[in-house]
Amino acid sequence: MAPKSNPPAASAALTKAVRLRRVSVVANTASGSVGLTAPRTVRALLEEFGLDPQIHAAIPGGDSLGDCLDKAFAEKPDLVVVLAGDGTARAAAERAGMHGPLIAPLPGGTMNMLPHAIYGQVKWPAALRATLQDGEVRTLGGGEIDGHAFFVAAILGSPALWADAREAARAREHRKALLRAARALRRAFSGRLRYDLGGGLRGKAEALSLLCPVISAALDDDARALEAAAIDPHDARQAFRLAMHAIADDWRNDPAVDVGQCRHGRVWASGRIPAILDGEPVRLGSGARITYRPKACRVLAPPAEAEAAPEGGLTRLSPLHLLRRPAV
Repeated sequence: MAPKSNPPAASAALTKAVRLRRVSVVANTASGSVGLTAPRTVRALLEEFGLDPQIHAAIPGGDSLGDCLDKAFAEKPDLVVVLAGDGTARAAAERAGMHGPLIAPLPGGTMNMLPHAIYGQVKWPAALRATLQDGEVRTLGGGEIDGHAFFVAAILGSPALWADAREAARAREHRKALLRAARALRRAFSGRLRYDLGGGLRGKAEALSLLCPVISAALDDDARALEAAAIDPHDARQAFRLAMHAIADDWRNDPAVDVGQCRHGRVWASGRIPAILDGEPVRLGSGARITYRPKACRVLAPPAEAEAAPEGGLTRLSPLHLLRRPAV
C-alpha cells in the first residue's frame, strides 16, 4: 500500500519520549479478539495522533503472519505494532532485537501473556492509545535456548509433546493428533532431562520450565536471570497434585518442584528434547545451552506505574499454562 502524500492532521498529542514517523502494523484478523474490523480501527486510532500506518493483515488464503512480519520490517519503521498472540509477539521481538525498530505487542491472541505483562489486562485499543500518549522505551529481557529466543516462558521435556498433539488437532488432522497424544502418554514419567543451571541447581527432572522476569511473580522486572523450575512428578497422582497447587495456591510450593535462578545453563537427554517457547513448539537436539539476555529487545509502553493492575491470572502463572491454549 503506497503511503499518502500528506500525513493526517493530529487531534491527540503523541508521546514526546520517542520520535515516531513511520509505523507498521501486523494484525491477525483471524483471531477472535482482533477481527476483520481491526485494521480500520487501528488506522483510525493512529491517525488521531498524526500517524499514517502501513497495515499488514493476515487473512485466510492471503498473507501469513510471517509474510506480514517480513513486509513490516522491510519498511524499516520506527515502530511495529503487533496485534496477535504470544507466538507472533515472540517472532517480532526476535526480529527487532536491540537494534531494530521498537515493538508494541498488543493483546490479540488467546492467552496474551506478554502483552498483559507489559500493558496490564486491558483491551488492545486502550493499550495502544495509552502507548501513543505516554509511551516510553523499555528494554525487555529474554531467554535463549540454542539460538531460539523466548520472552515469556519456555518448558522443556516430555510435557511439551502435548503441544504437537494440540497443533495436529488445530489442523483437523485427527489421526495424527491421536498418534501424537499416545506418544506423549508413553513418554510421560519415563524420559528424564538432565540439567545444570548453575548455583547448585542440577539434577534430573521430567520437565524444566524457564520464566522471564516480565512474567515471573518471583522475580523483579529488572532481575538479570530466568526463574527456573525443575518439575519432577513421578506418577499421575503427583502430576494431579501439582495441577491442584497451580490452581489453588502456588505451584512453587509443590514438593515435586525445585526452584532457582538461571543465567547460563545446559540441558541434555538421551534423545531430542521437545520444547515450547512462548506457546510455540520447538524441537531441540539432545543437548542445549540456555542463556538469559537482560537486553533482548525494546518495546514502547506506558510507564510501569501507569499499567492496569493484573486481576490475578498473571501472578499465578505456572508452566502448565503453556500447555493449555494456542498462542498465534
